Amino acid sequence: MFRDERRAAARPAVGYAARLRLRDRTLAAALLSVCAGVVVMWPYTAVVAPGSWTLITVAIIVAMAATGMLVRLLRGGRFADGPLSALAQLLVAVPLLTLMLLPQGALMGIIPTGATFAGVGRLAVEAVEQVQFGTAPLVDTPALRTMLGIGFAVIVIMTDQLIAARFALPAIVLITAIGSLPMIITLGDANIPWFVMLALLAVFLLRYSIRHSDHHPRQASAGLSVSVGAAAIAAALVVTPVLPISTTWMGAGTSAQLDPSLSLGEDLRRPTPFTVMTLATNAPTAPYLRVASLSEFDGTTWVPDEGDLQSISDGFGETDWADDIESAERRTSIRITGISGSWLPVPYAATKIVGVSSGWQAMPSNRTVTSLNQDAANEDYTVTAEVVQPTREQIQATSATAEGGADVPAFIAETAREVTADASNDYDRLIAMQNWFRGQFEYSLEAPVDGDFDGTGVDAVEEFLEVRSGYCIHFAGAFALMTQALEMQVRVVVGYLPGSLTDEKRGDESIYTVDSDQLHAWPEVHFEGIGWVPFEPTASLGIPTDFLPTTTGGGSAADPDAPEPSAAPSAAPTRGPELDEDPGGSTGAGAGSLRRLDPTPVVLVSAGILLALTLPALVRLGVRIRRRKRARGGDAAAAWQEVRATLVDLQLPASDADTPRTRGAALVERGVEAGAVQMLVDAVERASYAPPGTGAGDLSTALGTVIRDLHRSVDARDRIAAVLVPRSLFAARMSLSGVR
Repeated sequence: MFRDERRAAARPAVGYAARLRLRDRTLAAALLSVCAGVVVMWPYTAVVAPGSWTLITVAIIVAMAATGMLVRLLRGGRFADGPLSALAQLLVAVPLLTLMLLPQGALMGIIPTGATFAGVGRLAVEAVEQVQFGTAPLVDTPALRTMLGIGFAVIVIMTDQLIAARFALPAIVLITAIGSLPMIITLGDANIPWFVMLALLAVFLLRYSIRHSDHHPRQASAGLSVSVGAAAIAAALVVTPVLPISTTWMGAGTSAQLDPSLSLGEDLRRPTPFTVMTLATNAPTAPYLRVASLSEFDGTTWVPDEGDLQSISDGFGETDWADDIESAERRTSIRITGISGSWLPVPYAATKIVGVSSGWQAMPSNRTVTSLNQDAANEDYTVTAEVVQPTREQIQATSATAEGGADVPAFIAETAREVTADASNDYDRLIAMQNWFRGQFEYSLEAPVDGDFDGTGVDAVEEFLEVRSGYCIHFAGAFALMTQALEMQVRVVVGYLPGSLTDEKRGDESIYTVDSDQLHAWPEVHFEGIGWVPFEPTASLGIPTDFLPTTTGGGSAADPDAPEPSAAPSAAPTRGPELDEDPGGSTGAGAGSLRRLDPTPVVLVSAGILLALTLPALVRLGVRIRRRKRARGGDAAAAWQEVRATLVDLQLPASDADTPRTRGAALVERGVEAGAVQMLVDAVERASYAPPGTGAGDLSTALGTVIRDLHRSVDARDRIAAVLVPRSLFAARMSLSGVR
């Protein structure tokens, strides 16, 4: 009986009004699917540079929603036919993705072949490497574009199916999880506008899910939807701004995230530095420690190098300096205490590394160490490096490797030529620029951060050259662009300044500590037969390059084995200027290459939204507990109300026109235990017709049996829906006479 009634109720009417309702409902589901796809995509625009991926993703979102809508309209609105609409969406998505992303090798450009799938596998590997080694915003490459297109196609199909089936809560959970990934992975600030949009979408999804049900009135559904949405918006607007940004998550302790980019400003401005590593070295002073090099400049940012990787056991390849150039072998042991990330700090030029966990790989092109699956935290390793020591005469007689084609603005190029006008060789030109920066500029962490000045773009460099005040990324970026204007091959390096000497010793090795505020950037220029030579243009920091003449035995001023020239400053380790402590203990939360491991804002706000979305289920649980408690005391009305509410939750017929005996017979026919049903029916009739004071005894056991058997009589999807979206909450309150 119940099954037949339910099937009859599910069949749409054939009249004109029914067709209009079907059309409106189907269009609403499609529109919500498009909105959901856009909300999911929004956070990714902050971590992937604008490009064709956005158009492709929007096209996929619209195509999947439109396909689902057409199938449901043709099927007469049978939303339960999810597999059919999902299959149709897949059949549309595959050729559409092939046409837009991988037409080469496909039949007629739309039917994928074995070559197409092989290409997807190759692009997947490239996309993983780009995400692993790249910095936000990632460049819109074919590999990343393909993976985003495929990923969003799957996500949109899933959300569209959930929305069409009126599973609002699972859809919102999926949207929240996928949309918050960029914020969690990059450990960036919580995107409050996005959370507000998510909350508004949740309101409409709940409204749609409840409004198109035959079991409860629209007014009540709107009230609860607005309440839940208001709670989510309040969580986004009120809770997020006051979250403790500087705290660490899950007991991670004081730690920093290494990311090979040049967004160091917020990290260097933090008022409370902490130790990130200790090192022991047999060199007279601690070396600079390199994390990554950046050779390509796109006009806005310097892009980290991506070279071939090989096993650490295979070393770093051959050195690139000539046989007549002297070098000294140095050994440095490094223990990571406060760094997390996929890069290991190493001195230049590393030739051997031992003690690291398996999974770390060497990049011979720039002699750095990285991993796809390891973390730098708590690593303890020893690096052997060769320090090149040409004489001043040797490097003056050697030209820097030529590199033309850089489009450097006229103002920067003219400044470079003016500063180096008196120099007669490439080395002297670079020394002239180094001395000019160190003598004519000042180091300041208070450089304006509005616009793009807190970076290395062309506009930032031009402004830096005007105000002559900034910090390491400004000095390194300006030096690099001026070097490009002189047509020399240059790159920027991210790493750490030499550490601070301690009183401890380990045999013949001195012990140093490196703090978080010694994060640094500097330029390197390539000389034929000598290799990459570092320069230190940052005023008041580091050790300026100054190779010694042959008469003093050669070497660099940075190498204490050689006599110090009188013009060279002390080689003592240096750090940025001290900052006043923030009385409020605030440390800021800007994006940068060194960022505290703190996904707290995103996690807590997401948890708050999910908690708000589970409010209906929690309220329904409380109502059920209260009614069962009353049933334990013999309250027949409460027990019968709970039976009717369970029927409504499970989308089973529950007409108020039925008498207790009629409904009881239907329950037994559905498979509910007859004895339990009869006990409840007798109790209701006794309460309705017997004299006052006639007790029914404990009804909780019989009520529990009826509820259990009713849940067993429906499929798993209906049981889940009954828990997550309890429809009985939206029905009118029932009195004893109203639950007949």
